[in-house]
Amino acid sequence: MSELDALLGDDRIILGLDAGSKRQVLRAAADRAASSLGLSAERVLNALLERERLGTTGIGQGLAIPHAKLDEIDAVAGVFLRLDHPVDFEAADGRPVDLLFVLLAPSSSGADHLKALAKVSRVFRNAPLCAALRAAPGVAAARRLLSGTS
Repeated sequence: MSELDALLGDDRIILGLDAGSKRQVLRAAADRAASSLGLSAERVLNALLERERLGTTGIGQGLAIPHAKLDEIDAVAGVFLRLDHPVDFEAADGRPVDLLFVLLAPSSSGADHLKALAKVSRVFRNAPLCAALRAAPGVAAARRLLSGTS
């Protein structure tokens, strides 16, 4: 079980995103999170970009876990994205990113935020699962994979 189901809604899974830059990817994630969670897209984007300025969230193997804390939310939430074409995320291995799990957490959620990051990291270390996510034919299939029910 991947344990990510509670962080996602079907409306926060984006497959086939055509973006040409890290900023465009983060903009799409911010727009989707804002729409789903009732937040300001600009506020979410700025928080994600601010975190990226501290250091890349590209973890290698074509994977990234952008994350930010926001005062405006009261529970950890995620957005999963699969890109049509990999985008440079300045990962240590130099490989561009095509799978991302964006995490947003309440500003006061130290332990919950870290637990969610650890869960996503564990899921992304599963190479067969990542391969299956890259091949998933639709949102329902991706959701089943991310929830561990597939």
